[in-house]
Amino acid sequence: MKVLFISLGCDKNLVDTEKMLGILRDAGYEFTEDETEAEVIIVNTCCFIGDAKEESINTILEMAQYKKDAVCKALIVTGCLAERYKDEVLKEIPEVDGVLGIASYDEIATVVKEALNHEHPQVFHPNNNMPSARKRIVTTGGDYAFLKIAEGCDKHCTYCIIPKIRGTYRSVPMEELIEEARVLAKGGVRELIIVAQETTLYGIDLYGKKMLPELLKQLAQIAGIWWIRLQYCYPEEITEELIQVIKTEPKICHYLDVPIQHASDSILKRMGRRTNQAQLRAMIAHLREEIPDIALRTTLIAGFPGETEEDFETVMQFVDEMEFDRLGVFPYSAEEDTPAASMENQIPQEIKEQRRDSIMELQQEIAFEHCENMIGRTVEVIIEGKVADENAYVGRTYMDAPNVDGYIFVQTASVLMSGDFAKVVVTGAAEYDLIGELADEFTE
Repeated sequence: MKVLFISLGCDKNLVDTEKMLGILRDAGYEFTEDETEAEVIIVNTCCFIGDAKEESINTILEMAQYKKDAVCKALIVTGCLAERYKDEVLKEIPEVDGVLGIASYDEIATVVKEALNHEHPQVFHPNNNMPSARKRIVTTGGDYAFLKIAEGCDKHCTYCIIPKIRGTYRSVPMEELIEEARVLAKGGVRELIIVAQETTLYGIDLYGKKMLPELLKQLAQIAGIWWIRLQYCYPEEITEELIQVIKTEPKICHYLDVPIQHASDSILKRMGRRTNQAQLRAMIAHLREEIPDIALRTTLIAGFPGETEEDFETVMQFVDEMEFDRLGVFPYSAEEDTPAASMENQIPQEIKEQRRDSIMELQQEIAFEHCENMIGRTVEVIIEGKVADENAYVGRTYMDAPNVDGYIFVQTASVLMSGDFAKVVVTGAAEYDLIGELADEFTE
């Protein structure tokens, strides 16, 4: 029986999808990417912000059309939207045959079987449950994979619904992560990307202290892994021990994703964040002092309730002075059941989008200048694929995480394979991307 699996949302959600794929494979199912061939369609949904919720609903409705064809016998919805709106999904979209909560994904094979038997299963364990499934099918192409080290969050930022959907912070035991990473490495994965709602608190619940530095040291011992990349490091939780591990362990990329969300002290306080601008400046300065070539990525929210023009100008000045290597901006999205949604002085959508665009225009100038400053440098690059009809390959430097950052286009007549690492001389720059040549072929 053929299954079509659609994964929406973040990379944490993708790991859940890959583990469900592994379970279904072991249960004897086959997979297809063709909707017209699928006998079972599963949509792993997201509802973090309004746009993600809309995408999830539209995808479910689109897939529901295939129920009219005799080929598709079951439509199943899982993920955050299913967890948050299970009753509404079943009531408003009668074509849905089963729903599965985010803490129950290890029962996906049972849910599929029951849905095919017209039992309309609804499986929802408490959101502080930790599914035990570890097998997975890597869908990223095989050269890199995400390693989800924890689930849930205890921060309760006023704009965020994640703690209510995914529950309290739960770390995956270290021995399980080491074994999962070994299996990934044996399967050809060269780059591990460490993810969670917050990676910096890893181990606090299991071991009574932050154990991310120790986890990184152990992951770095695994043969076959060349790069380890850290994402979602909350600024107030970055310790000196973590900085020194990043600095001294050769396999750990000098790259840190530090979501700060804003730079105005009054807005940071309204957001429920744990840092102020002075602390953020000190943290960034210290990181760059200890690791001069570190690439810093951050995310910001534009148009949070009560954000004045002065607050917005504070953000613009902060971005201009900090010169983040990578930066993303989201217009504030009011999510029901969050404190921020009921705050006074909500900002009109048009202004939120204007402020987002202004920040990104500034960042584009910064990014282009950073790219130009790279010209002449030799960098290590992981190759991701060949450019069609050209003697060129697309790759990433240590400064670039997949799907969210830039690329480097390597011009060469040599044959390279996805997953290869190569030394490349940067010869040109675009807005966010680089152009280069293999170092041993480079001639000025």
